Amino acid sequence: MRIGKVIGTVTLGKIHPDLRSGQLKIVVPLTFNDLVGDEPVYVKNDYTASTVEHSFQEKVLKSRGTELVVYDELSAGVGEWIAFSEGAEAAMPFYPDMKPIDAYAAAIIDSLEIDQGAVQELCRFSK
Repeated sequence: MRIGKVIGTVTLGKIHPDLRSGQLKIVVPLTFNDLVGDEPVYVKNDYTASTVEHSFQEKVLKSRGTELVVYDELSAGVGEWIAFSEGAEAAMPFYPDMKPIDAYAAAIIDSLEIDQGAVQELCRFSK
């Protein structure tokens, strides 16, 4: 399972009949550094939500990964974070039916709390 940010929607003239119940979204996978950055990810007293979002937008645009198309039955909007699975796991929610998809939006992320102690431990062991 990976975390990504929805940046757009795919519009098709004709869609496969098995995909009619959902939408296809363009998603940028977020890296570990996108989520934690060089500084702790939390809102300080002197930051507003828009300041934090603007800072995050700049960081994602600089370090973004390759976009991919994700099948979405949850109706995630542009700008929202989603958890998505890829490959064979993406088709598992539909088993035994088959759907022609490579990535599936499993959840919309309302909030994400990152334990800075755990981040420091991961960074310490990865050096």
